[in-house]
Amino acid sequence: MNSRNKGKRGELELAAFLRDRGFEARRGQQHAGGVESPDVVTSLRDVHFEVKRVEAGNPYVWLEQAIRDAGYKTPVVAHRKSQQGWIAVMRLEDLLDLYRRLYPDAAVFLSA
Repeated sequence: MNSRNKGKRGELELAAFLRDRGFEARRGQQHAGGVESPDVVTSLRDVHFEVKRVEAGNPYVWLEQAIRDAGYKTPVVAHRKSQQGWIAVMRLEDLLDLYRRLYPDAAVFLSA
């Protein structure tokens, strides 16, 4: 299978994974990259997915691509290799920002 077909398959797999968990998701427009054409378009507001369905690679390179394409959205790399589940790669600062938005009183626990 060529890399283009494997990429398409990975995008379709991730979209199905997200739909199975109650989120709207479909394969994005693959013509240009950028905010208007993520690999997978979802109902997850302000998240930009870069999908990698490969056996090996460099997550830092993948994340840099996602950052370039994400614009104002949070860049997330969804990765899966054969016989493994999906994982998400993102900047720790973005995870912490998300946590702060979900739990605005969390800082109180740090000072206790």
